[in-house]
Amino acid sequence: MARNNQIKVLIVEDEIHAQKELTRLLANCDFNIRILDYIDSVEDAVVWINTNPEPDIMFFDIQLSDGLSFEIFNHVKTSCPVIFTTAFDEYAIKAFKVNSIDYLLKPVKQDDLDNAITKFISLSGKDNNSGLDLHQIEKLLNINKPTYKSRFISRIGDQILHIEIENVAYFKAEDNEVLLVTKNNKQYFIDYPLEQISGLVDPAVYFRANRKYIINISSIKKINKYFNSRLQLELDPKTTDDVLISRVKVPDFLKWIDK
Repeated sequence: MARNNQIKVLIVEDEIHAQKELTRLLANCDFNIRILDYIDSVEDAVVWINTNPEPDIMFFDIQLSDGLSFEIFNHVKTSCPVIFTTAFDEYAIKAFKVNSIDYLLKPVKQDDLDNAITKFISLSGKDNNSGLDLHQIEKLLNINKPTYKSRFISRIGDQILHIEIENVAYFKAEDNEVLLVTKNNKQYFIDYPLEQISGLVDPAVYFRANRKYIINISSIKKINKYFNSRLQLELDPKTTDDVLISRVKVPDFLKWIDK
């Protein structure tokens, strides 16, 4: 692919600021870039990729609002090269670079972006067998994740309370805050976004059900089939709104509860 040929780009990123910054950097590149769309979740990315012509290259943030972007590859077949953007440790990133893709550490630098696109262009049309080893990537990312938390703290006035993780039924996003709900239905606001909590709790015990809930498997009272191939969960303590598992996440959810 020549430098002056148009490069069609899909951006999968759930932070508006990061979307705008990447757009600005791409506009400053010495390449003919056309951004096709902005997607902010695993679920929407799967739908987009399955229903649109393949772009030339995709930029994926690793952590999205409803899970890791690696999950997208479980539901789509695409040969499109991917450049990941991430805030993970630089040394782990270097350990699993492959020829077909690149990784840009946030905040993304102009030179790094230019080099990544130049790399993409140089590989276009070539038979590249290095591939994307997702298992290797996820293994290396896990090395750099914090140890699973054993407790959370909540500040109520002048008091600081601690809640043991085994007492947590679920976490709920509510009005730009996160509510920790215990098994005996006590509720506490905590200073962690759901995206961060997903990496701090044991994935064998807790599951990111959707954009609003991370649930403890022991809190599931009943699982009901729901329209459009989704699932509806009844939790204990009872929730005030429906807790739905999207059609895209149903296979991962069923694997999780069957471990």
